[in-house]
Amino acid sequence: MSVISSRREPLLAPSLLASDLANIQATAELLATAEADWLHFDVMDGRFVPNISFGLPILEALRPHAKQPIDVHLMIERPQDYLAAFRDAGATHMTVHYEACPHLHRVVEQIKSLGCTAGVALNPATPASLLSDIAADLDLVLVMSVNPGFGGQTFIPHTLQKVAEVKELLLDAGSAALIEVDGGVSRDNAAALVQAGADVLVAGSFVFKSGGGPVATLAGLRQLLREATQEQAAKN
Repeated sequence: MSVISSRREPLLAPSLLASDLANIQATAELLATAEADWLHFDVMDGRFVPNISFGLPILEALRPHAKQPIDVHLMIERPQDYLAAFRDAGATHMTVHYEACPHLHRVVEQIKSLGCTAGVALNPATPASLLSDIAADLDLVLVMSVNPGFGGQTFIPHTLQKVAEVKELLLDAGSAALIEVDGGVSRDNAAALVQAGADVLVAGSFVFKSGGGPVATLAGLRQLLREATQEQAAKN
């Protein structure tokens, strides 16, 4: 059973990949004052995905300046070889990809044994049904709403249906795992994602590239989601 409790109000996890990487300390300190529940930290190895991003030294440097839990998304091959190191560097939540883990149950148990919450990510073409045998063991399911590897991509509309499918699968398994969505999240689709069942929204370019700045953008998104959650509760 999941160790993350369900919340009525969705969580916001700004993706640091889209921030000013030359000033990541300042970004973390700014987000400490913002409507940010987690900090999303994308790790790419240039093999599982065609890009290279953050690694252990950056996470170690970030951790002392971060107020929020750090949500580490491992888009890498053989993530099991690096889990302890990422825990030691400051990860709170760790998510691995279904497609990268032939022995997925073992990896999930390894993450939990390290004291972190365990998530599994699904690429856009990976069916939700493939998680049926492990759903009850998960703390988090990350639904990719773009193909992983690059920021600033366009949201894939089919994600809404997939989120609903994951929600049904988790309910059938008696799992309290949270559903996280990553890729192309903005004001245009945030409310619909929450209505479909999303609990955590990762937003990168929308938060950091907006004209109003990340604090104001996150506050606006929070208000939109609060209204959507209240509307959904009234219908139920």
